[in-house]
Amino acid sequence: MKLFSLLTLTLLVAFQVTAQDKKTYTIERTENSPKIDGILDDEVWKTAQIATDFVEFRPTVGKTMPENKRTEVKMTYDDSGIYISAYLYDNPEDMMKQFTQRDDFGQSDFFAAIFNPNNDAQNNTEFFVFSSGTQADATENPTSGEDFGWNAVWESAVKTVEDGWIVEMKIPYRALRFTQQENPTWGIQFHRHYRDTREQATWNAVDITSGAGIGYFNGELNGLKNLEPPTRLSFYPFASFVADRFDDKKINDFNAGLDIKYGITENFTLDATLIPDFSQVGFDDVQLNLGPFEQQFSEQRQFFTEGTDLFTKGNLFYTRRIGSAPIGDPTLGTNEEIDGRFPQKTALLNAVKISGRTKDGLGIGFFNAITEETDVDILNTVTGEKRRETVEPITNYNILVVDQQFNKNSSVSLINTNVTRNGSGFRDANVTGLLFDVKNKKNTYGAIAEVKMSNINLLDGTQTGLSTRAGFGKISGKYNWSVSHELADKDYDINDMGIQFINNYNNFSADFGYQIFEPTEKHNNLSFNAWTNYNSLYRPGTFTGFNFGGQVNAVGKKSLMSYGGNFNVQPGKQFDYFGPRVDGRYFITEDWLNTGTYISTNYNKTFAIDINLGYETLFEEERNYESVFFSISPRVKFNENFIVVYSFDWDQELRERGFIDFIGDDIIYGQRDQITIENSISTSYNFNAMNSLTLSFRNYWSAVQYENDIYALGDNGRLNRDDNYTKDDIDDPDVNFSTWNLNLTYSLQFAPGSFLTAQYRNRIFNYSNDGAQAFNDSLKDLFDQPNGNTFSLKMVYFIDYSNLKNVFKRKS
Repeated sequence: MKLFSLLTLTLLVAFQVTAQDKKTYTIERTENSPKIDGILDDEVWKTAQIATDFVEFRPTVGKTMPENKRTEVKMTYDDSGIYISAYLYDNPEDMMKQFTQRDDFGQSDFFAAIFNPNNDAQNNTEFFVFSSGTQADATENPTSGEDFGWNAVWESAVKTVEDGWIVEMKIPYRALRFTQQENPTWGIQFHRHYRDTREQATWNAVDITSGAGIGYFNGELNGLKNLEPPTRLSFYPFASFVADRFDDKKINDFNAGLDIKYGITENFTLDATLIPDFSQVGFDDVQLNLGPFEQQFSEQRQFFTEGTDLFTKGNLFYTRRIGSAPIGDPTLGTNEEIDGRFPQKTALLNAVKISGRTKDGLGIGFFNAITEETDVDILNTVTGEKRRETVEPITNYNILVVDQQFNKNSSVSLINTNVTRNGSGFRDANVTGLLFDVKNKKNTYGAIAEVKMSNINLLDGTQTGLSTRAGFGKISGKYNWSVSHELADKDYDINDMGIQFINNYNNFSADFGYQIFEPTEKHNNLSFNAWTNYNSLYRPGTFTGFNFGGQVNAVGKKSLMSYGGNFNVQPGKQFDYFGPRVDGRYFITEDWLNTGTYISTNYNKTFAIDINLGYETLFEEERNYESVFFSISPRVKFNENFIVVYSFDWDQELRERGFIDFIGDDIIYGQRDQITIENSISTSYNFNAMNSLTLSFRNYWSAVQYENDIYALGDNGRLNRDDNYTKDDIDDPDVNFSTWNLNLTYSLQFAPGSFLTAQYRNRIFNYSNDGAQAFNDSLKDLFDQPNGNTFSLKMVYFIDYSNLKNVFKRKS
């Protein structure tokens, strides 16, 4: 700990650097606001200052863009927002403008304006306009990176001309967070991407060797005067209709509600969903799970993906916990069973979040959500009597985050999560974390430190657990390295609101990396990474495993094809303390090796393809395990509106050994063959930047077949057949698992921030013990199963309070 404190102190006082010369843009107010139409005939553009002389940072660092690829940006402002025009010179034949949905970069040129009202080099707001007219926006900071889940409502227009293309933008003040300022200096940056050549350039030069993001190198925006933050109040009323049918059971549902965004102060915003509606959330990519840990799914509900950067600190918040399956198990008496299906989710009643950051870098986030009580019906099969039992009471989920930034690249954070379940017999949980992320001013070296404590209130008392993490390394330049340590005791548990697969570990790791920043004769990009890990239990301090590996990644200079490979070796004995499902028991494997390679051709072409190939084996006496993985994903871009991507994944494991079940006190393992095939198609037809038709399809199949003779796990971690167990001694462990999901969606943005979405979804699922069944026969059985069909229609309308107020003023 003394060593880590010394390193942190060194970072804070050493490596002082003189400020980089920054470009400055002086903006002037206008009384005649330009029309956002992509035509630069407005009077204000004739006299506005020009920002030009963009400097390339990828693939070549420091090169001024040539005259025929130059960029000229102008700005002005009024009482409602900031206006930007950009003339982007280029050969129209070289420009790429694939039509995509919002926040999807696709294969398009883009122009971006990056604002930092606090001028702190850490908290940027980014607005992208693609050559197709599609928009993207994000918030960005050094800790969480770019958050494209954040969405604002703003205006833009594009126009293709004979020597390039033109962008016009209006960024309303409601899309930015700033305090009332008389003569402020804001951070500003402009970023341009030439998709055909993958060249990227910025107005203020960027040093990518520093390890810092583009926003760290903002220029300065002067000339803004007497800015008054607007009343940031927006309403999103919505209405939806859902018609759901499953196995001849029909349910029609109509829902209406309201989401609200309100600027409590100039810097802090309240987001609330008063009557949540997630009827159009996509399917999860469910897989067969034979391991000891749950499967983790990505979040698709917009309220939980937007503006959550503060809440992700410390990895203590897994949003899928809110509204997940109930945690309780009903107590069944003699002759009792659950009547119907056990609920797979709990209903969200409402949720609110408050977040923001002051000019001095103090960020505060508050999140609260409430789910309703969930019951199951229990039937006595003899008497016919029914009763209800609660499997999840009314539950409150809460997070508080306080984050102080400093040094333009560092922060210290305090985060607390709390889950309170209303009623006896259910657990409550509280987790607190203190986090440090410190870098020197040159952004050359960095250190992290985390201390987290969990408290679980159980029926038999409180369980308190501890976790720590610390690391130090060089984070910039061609060569970088780091060393780290992480620890958790046996009682550390964050799974009420976070996600954690294991505890009771004491692990050390180190890694080294090398990358080029200047193109070579054959490569635009080239990087190499190597790593090693030493793992053990925390209590007792027993060795569990060691591994080392490396990977190389490259991008060709002419072909723009990406390719690379990797390997990972686990030499000697590896001790698995989690697979046996019993505390203190372990399963030994020896001398693992896995390796893989990939290629990804240039997506700019009409036809492109991704190919992955992997192999895994182990060198252990009396074992002949091997696994082969292969995937291929061709994609065809028929034109700038229409693209189809097909993916085929094939994975076969032979003679794998894994946990099956228990026979008495014996832990039973089996040797199994598993084959998995996944087919998926995603296609989209974008009529323009405002309306699109998308289709996605996925069929996943996995079959597992065990050998007849099965094993008992010995106390020494080895498997034996001393008891002559066979599959007849347990329920048939063979598995045939398959799913089918189809999603067809039409989306229309009929007004700024307002959408009409029609969606059709189809789903089928099958599970059996016929592990020997072939793929074609399994697919036939899948389509014989009851299927679910859902049609939904949803309209969301954006209402800005300031515009609404002005309408009433004009009428009066």
